[in-house]
Amino acid sequence: MSFGRRFLAFPLTRLCLAIAPIVLFVIVATRLHVPMLAAAVFVPLLYAAYVRTVEQRRVAEFAGAGAATELLRGFVLGAALFSVTMLILRFAHVATFTRGDGWHALLVGLGAAVAAALVEETLVRAIFFRIVEESLGSVIALVASAALFGFLHAFNRGATIVSTVAIALEAGVILAAAYLYTRRLWMAIGLHTAWNFSEGGVFGASVSGGAAHGLFATHLSGPAILSGGAFGPEASIVAVVVCLVAGVALLVRARRLGHFRPPFWSRSGR
Repeated sequence: MSFGRRFLAFPLTRLCLAIAPIVLFVIVATRLHVPMLAAAVFVPLLYAAYVRTVEQRRVAEFAGAGAATELLRGFVLGAALFSVTMLILRFAHVATFTRGDGWHALLVGLGAAVAAALVEETLVRAIFFRIVEESLGSVIALVASAALFGFLHAFNRGATIVSTVAIALEAGVILAAAYLYTRRLWMAIGLHTAWNFSEGGVFGASVSGGAAHGLFATHLSGPAILSGGAFGPEASIVAVVVCLVAGVALLVRARRLGHFRPPFWSRSGR
């Protein structure tokens, strides 16, 4: 293998080449006030261009066969997990619901949820998790990507150390588990979309510290460990437990299917 090919195959090089164009595109699109959803559609295309050019392979992570089924499964799971979280908070007298901003909020919430899922799943799971996993193994990639996902939300409005750890444990784990289970992005995108859409568009709760506008309006009270404080229900211990249980279940199924890559030290003699 030539020096040029070895350089392109180096994990850090691949991470930079894959991430930099997407981040630059998102920054430019934001500055030009391009609609978030419209801009997000181009992110998988940039990723596909990187895969075809640098890795020189087909983009199996976005393969179309079975995509609708995996999207639907992820969407149903994400909506169910958030609904269970809110149901527990309601019976714990932490959450109450009133009329929100009407049906229009559903469309706005869905667009924002799809955009966030496309961008974040491409960056964190398709690029970071996958490339780290190839080099170091699935468990290390899981821990590293979950920590990264928490860190990416650490600067949101209302964020605290607790909310950062909560995002890492709930979303970081279950979204990586969805990718490991299917070895594609569709289920993770569906799950991510449904969670954010249910939280913001339906229940009208703050999504990772953002402004809350939904079909209903959620009012949270009580200790921050239960309510999530200013960050929203995602920082609640209830959300962490609910998502961790589901995430571990997906990880167990992924391991049984043989989808885990061994750690790098167990491959050194091969």
